[in-house]
Amino acid sequence: MTRFVNPAYDVAFKRIFGQEDSKDLLLDFLNDLLEGKLRTDVILADRDTHEQFSDKLRFIFVELPFFSKTKTECVTGLDKWIYTLKNMQTLKEIPFKEEKPIFKKLEKIADLTSLSKEERRMYDADIRAYRDRLAQINSAKRKAMREGKAEGRAEGRAEGEAEGRAKGERNKQIEMVRNMKAEGIPVKVISKVSGLSVEEIEKL
Repeated sequence: MTRFVNPAYDVAFKRIFGQEDSKDLLLDFLNDLLEGKLRTDVILADRDTHEQFSDKLRFIFVELPFFSKTKTECVTGLDKWIYTLKNMQTLKEIPFKEEKPIFKKLEKIADLTSLSKEERRMYDADIRAYRDRLAQINSAKRKAMREGKAEGRAEGRAEGEAEGRAKGERNKQIEMVRNMKAEGIPVKVISKVSGLSVEEIEKL
């Protein structure tokens, strides 16, 4: 059974970092984040001149999917934060509490049982909304694949029919040329009528 909230959901993230009582958690996380490398820093700049639009706006994207360290491989403060946040939903207890005492507070705040009824209702609604969106995306992908396969089959049938018609016309043309040759009609005349070359007609 899951013990902790999943910080990937908005309600859970705000509970961990967005409360008045959790400012120390946020500061610790940001301090480690700014010293680490597992992030992408984005600023707003003019597309043509590349001049920064404002030095007061800055976006930092933490690249969780690219973090693959195990618990024993986590050395820096950022390693420990990212490992914990990424794996929180499957953890039985928050690790690194001895090295980072602030994680003792994180363990209390992130515990599902510490949520109020309203927070739990909002958290569950977040999960349902995410699963609904995921189901919609997967459904759209399956529909696109079905339509792609159907279109491919239709194109295949159309190509096959066109090829069959072309082959049938060719057979009719050959049969007509043979009949004309059998009637003694000159090859040059047959060539003009059929569109085949003299060499092709002589081979028939």
